[in-house]
Amino acid sequence: MIRIGSRESSLALWQAEKVRNLLEGLGFKSKVVKIKSKGDIILDKPIYELGTTGVFTKTLDIALLNDEIDLAVHSMKDVPTLLPKGISEYAVLERGEVKDILVKGPGGSNTIATGSLRRKAQWLNRNPECEIVGLRGNINTRLAKVESSNWHGAIFAKAGLERIGVLPENHEVLDWMIPAPAQGALLIVGLEEKQELYGKVSELNHPDSQLETSIERAFLRTLEGGCTAPIGALAEVEKGTVKFTGVLNSLCGAKELRIEKVWDNATADDGAKSAEELLANGGDELIAKIKSHFDGK
Repeated sequence: MIRIGSRESSLALWQAEKVRNLLEGLGFKSKVVKIKSKGDIILDKPIYELGTTGVFTKTLDIALLNDEIDLAVHSMKDVPTLLPKGISEYAVLERGEVKDILVKGPGGSNTIATGSLRRKAQWLNRNPECEIVGLRGNINTRLAKVESSNWHGAIFAKAGLERIGVLPENHEVLDWMIPAPAQGALLIVGLEEKQELYGKVSELNHPDSQLETSIERAFLRTLEGGCTAPIGALAEVEKGTVKFTGVLNSLCGAKELRIEKVWDNATADDGAKSAEELLANGGDELIAKIKSHFDGK
């Protein structure tokens, strides 16, 4: 029996059940084990103030290392670009919707709600007159807050709302917003030493989705350098060609650095090289300012 670890939110459980069903389809018996994470428990602080590395994944990592579970299923955008020692990627599932959306609120104010530095900065870059307020909690909690607010709206990942069947009609797809690296992708991780289990689970890997997310995460890892920053990245594979867009914003959104590439035969290293190019063209200075902002808190 394969034990699949999951956070307790409805979205996390949907993800774990999806993996369980896929494994059952391959003939492997499995069950879902619920584990509460720090990111789910502490809801009164923005995510970037909780200790930014693996706030939603650390508890499951510990459960893996303690042999309480065999696999962990994550929204890949929540996973640190460097996995803990002893834990490795088993499979990236076929990617879902990557776009962000604005769920409209009942109020007429110019207030936008989000707990994401990236979404805040990209929104303010285009709409500097708006006020941004924080928003935490699971999807249903955040949707309820929007409905009872006087906000213009709140920003969500479309994939999450679609997956648990709560996508409201009054939403607008933000085609211009560059998503978080690996947004819309699900990642299965396990212990490096369990090669037999890896062999089973790796059958679920989707090569194009793995390539896209590896490029985006290499861009993030190279650009971020351990600093939380408003970074967006999107790689799209089509007939062997990869189209890539990466952005870095100042915290207030006033400044945006953007890079766009098209590659044949791309690898994750192309994401890293794009980040290096961005750093050489003003990104270093911008990252330093962001880092000094957080270091001064």
